[in-house]
Amino acid sequence: MKLSVNLNKIALIRNSRGSNNPSLIDYASQCIELGVDGLTLHPRPDHRHATSEDAINLSKLCKDHNIEFNLEGNPFSMPDGAFIGFQELCAQANPHQVTLVPDNLQQITSDHGWQPGFLDNELKGFIGSLKDSNARTSLFIDANAEAVEYADNIGFDRVEIYTGPFAKSLEERDQTNLALCKSNIIECINLAKQSMLGINAGHDLNLDNLPHLIECGSVDEVSIGHAIITDALKFGFEDTIMKYIKAVRNNY
Repeated sequence: MKLSVNLNKIALIRNSRGSNNPSLIDYASQCIELGVDGLTLHPRPDHRHATSEDAINLSKLCKDHNIEFNLEGNPFSMPDGAFIGFQELCAQANPHQVTLVPDNLQQITSDHGWQPGFLDNELKGFIGSLKDSNARTSLFIDANAEAVEYADNIGFDRVEIYTGPFAKSLEERDQTNLALCKSNIIECINLAKQSMLGINAGHDLNLDNLPHLIECGSVDEVSIGHAIITDALKFGFEDTIMKYIKAVRNNY
């Protein structure tokens, strides 16, 4: 399992003071030096945290250091002020992986996967527009078989399983829902493998629930941001990154 660190929260703290402190590039460079497998950004059209410029700069940094940059967002987010639009952002940043998420400005964070039947033809068209860039494509999905089959039919390379309900059931010690969530994740992993799709996972993952996710089966990559930054307040940034690297490599 590979670890991609989402740096949105670093950008959020930076923006709160209207300066470049903390520096997104400095923390990205620290992550790279410590041995993470990739970096992730999910710019929103209101630039509430990561900006279009951040994504372009971070992609260049990743290419310079031969690690993956994962760009997340809604494919249909149009240009709005300083936000250059998601399709143009993909063209300028040229990320290694593009993860498509059905978010909107009213959402505090991504809270559900792409629903089969929503703008199918437009989604296929967007995937087609990325073919020349050689970017790997991933669809953020709820943990169910229908969503995996949908991603396969549309033409994605990977799925990213939304792990919010799984994390919540574990935090609340709801064993019934936890068993159901794990069963759904296992089903998704198995079906994705049968369909020759790569498997990512993300949302509310942390040091406590990663071992339970690992029990579900082989996942290619996890993207983690919020928990890393909150844990960094307790352990320090460097120690926290090392704890997560050990966790995803199942080496406690």
